[in-house]
Amino acid sequence: QVHVRESGGGLVQPGGSLTLSCAASGNIASIYVMAWHRQAPGKQRELVAGITNGGRTNYADSVKGRFTISGFNDKNTVSLQMDSLKPEDTAVYYCQANLRSQTNRDYDDYWGQGTQVTVSS
Repeated sequence: QVHVRESGGGLVQPGGSLTLSCAASGNIASIYVMAWHRQAPGKQRELVAGITNGGRTNYADSVKGRFTISGFNDKNTVSLQMDSLKPEDTAVYYCQANLRSQTNRDYDDYWGQGTQVTVSS
């Protein structure tokens, strides 16, 4: 089995910072991409940032210059450093891992349960 787990959400004031972490574990053969998505109430889930196993990153326009994704270390962990947070960043943040398990020849998406981020004074 494969597990994807997020941690690090919480309440922060506007202008503050927060770091989210995501760890993929289990019978993993290879990970291609790990990414963060978010979903605010009444809105569709959107991609926030992603990183490939080669280190290429991409960001939503709304977070460029404020969020930084990093990781893909030995422990299959990525982090999302969020600075200059705004109330509109409030959402449930989900980690996605596109990976191949040891029992599958194909790459599939695995998702975490999500972690709440609330930006409010």
